Amino acid sequence: DEQIERERASQRLPGGCCALAAIYLMGKFYVANAGDSRAIIIRNGEIIPMSREFTPETERQRLQFLAFLRPELLGKEFTHLEFPRRIQPKELGKKMLYRDQTMNGWAYKKIEEDDLKFPLIYGEGKKARVMATIGVTRGLGDHDLKVFSSNIHIKPFLSCFPEVRVYDLTQYEHCPDDVLVLGTDGLWDVTNDEEVAGVVMEVLTSYEPNDPCRYTMVAQELVLRSRGVLKERGWRLANDKLGSGDDISVFVIPLGGPGNYT
Repeated sequence: DEQIERERASQRLPGGCCALAAIYLMGKFYVANAGDSRAIIIRNGEIIPMSREFTPETERQRLQFLAFLRPELLGKEFTHLEFPRRIQPKELGKKMLYRDQTMNGWAYKKIEEDDLKFPLIYGEGKKARVMATIGVTRGLGDHDLKVFSSNIHIKPFLSCFPEVRVYDLTQYEHCPDDVLVLGTDGLWDVTNDEEVAGVVMEVLTSYEPNDPCRYTMVAQELVLRSRGVLKERGWRLANDKLGSGDDISVFVIPLGGPGNYT
């Protein structure tokens, strides 16, 4: 993250990205995730999550706590409190559900003038945004990112520190069909874990266990199915829903050695 900041100044390279990394050391896989990419292990048909997405919803309390400690970051335009919906001026003095950085559930409070400010976290699911600007709360870069038409920086709320999960390969005997799948959000936006596991099994069983290209073909098939087919109404999946409009990158890594199956 610091290197990206230096390059931003020396080479005028703005922007940022998420990061998902898998490192194999001494019989263990270390999977580090900063952003909304995802990693899963498929072992004997079982799905084992190896990451979780970092979004305004999953990191709500961290973001609210920072805003509570440093209200100057909100630029007098935002409130760190969360409400079920935007507050209208006519609702001043009325009671409404809210929650802050200490709360998992909701409570009632009397609406005050400050509550009319735009919420720090707004929207739900894929539409949730920090300061109505960005939907990912961890990653690298984005040092120049600001709220539209303002001088409020988003970077203080973005963390470059990943969450790391460890998988010990020595605890299990893996076969050639056991894999680690790494994918950007373009894959997971339209394909869930079970569907990915289904494609993995479908493609792997159509190749010989010793064929090294079988894993590349799985990754290719996952990309193609998530993108869909170009039709008159845009890119469509097999169920006629919209295909992924985001970047789709997929790695499929075998956990077991080549087999000798008959």
